[in-house]
Amino acid sequence: MVDALHILAIVLVALAAALSVAHALEMPGKMRLDKENYLTVQCIYYPGFTFGGISEPLGTAATAILLNFVPAGSSAFWLTLIALVAMFAMMAVFWLVTQPANKVWTQNMKMGAAGAGFFKAGPGTTDVTADWTAMRDRWEWSHVARAAFATVAFLALLTALAIRS
Repeated sequence: MVDALHILAIVLVALAAALSVAHALEMPGKMRLDKENYLTVQCIYYPGFTFGGISEPLGTAATAILLNFVPAGSSAFWLTLIALVAMFAMMAVFWLVTQPANKVWTQNMKMGAAGAGFFKAGPGTTDVTADWTAMRDRWEWSHVARAAFATVAFLALLTALAIRS
């Protein structure tokens, strides 16, 4: 059972990492876009990435549950704890840095009730008069940070499984 839980945590964290790494890899190209093209491109993300975003809280929860089954004080325990902290850091960056920018980008988008409610949640403003380049930079760099945290979590979980086996 512990192996299955560990693999589930790895898969969920890998999905969260894949989404954030995809955003980070797009950054160099997107930074060259003017405002009109940037905002057009930005709107394509929300349907698919919002659906995949459930992997973050689920990956964090699976990692937290897994931590209870790993022998305390072992190397695998510390690696699993590092993964858990990295996932919490990834989510903190989302809610404190990324989501306020999302609120600006999505305020005029047509979405279902769930999507509209989600993108209104959290701190931040929906002031569209804000400097768009500052908002762009905030959003783009937040995904670089999120990709780094997710990669740390993924590698820590993989290593913990390898040394535990």
